Amino acid sequence: MTQPLVSIITPTYNCEDFISETIASVINQTYKSWELLIVDDCSTDQTFELCKKWTIKDFRIKLFKLDSNSGSGPARNHAIQRAKGEIIAFLDGDDVWHHDKLTIHVKFMIDNDASFSHTSYGYMLSNGAIRSKKFRVSHKAVNYRDLLKRTEISCLTAMYSSKKIGKYYMPSIRRKQDYALWLSILKDGHNSLPCDEVLAWYRQNPNSATSKKWKLIYKHLTFLRKQEKLNVYESVKYTIHWLKNGLLKYYF
Repeated sequence: MTQPLVSIITPTYNCEDFISETIASVINQTYKSWELLIVDDCSTDQTFELCKKWTIKDFRIKLFKLDSNSGSGPARNHAIQRAKGEIIAFLDGDDVWHHDKLTIHVKFMIDNDASFSHTSYGYMLSNGAIRSKKFRVSHKAVNYRDLLKRTEISCLTAMYSSKKIGKYYMPSIRRKQDYALWLSILKDGHNSLPCDEVLAWYRQNPNSATSKKWKLIYKHLTFLRKQEKLNVYESVKYTIHWLKNGLLKYYF
């Protein structure tokens, strides 16, 4: 059976220490029908130059650069617009995939006729050391209300079928663009089917947004009010669920 083309969306910004490991994890996939669309958000280090060298090594890697620093959302949208794959996947410039990620995940989507799907994942330190802690997905299809309670769909594991549901883009906000995208797909009635296999590793950097834990609480509440247009009661309720099921459990 012909393998459907998977378009991998990778935004980059000042990740010269990690980007080669990220790209290598794509090249080493046992699944071969993919294209990697890297969009550099005006890095001030050697990220763009390193990516350029990888494009010479593998024709499936396509490199773009934004005209001005705009954030990861516009960078991802730039790639999504140019993606040719039947399936859209996401991988940030400091995270890595298991070498069988696409083989297992694409088969899972095909076998279950899924239009949207995500997997469990692990954590790694800045130096690449794998942590024993894992984020496990639920055991049922995730709908809009489910995701408000537990943000289990992570950017490095999410895939959706552009063939089945068309292309979805991220909103023009600086934070939580990926979460907003997942919610928009779910609001349209496309549940996300979880695959409980650890097929990716999220890198926890000391200076990353998720390391500033307490500030995230107010930002999450604000996101629900402004982006999702929830009332005060719902915003507080879902933020409490989010704290219990996500931030407090996995980041403290």
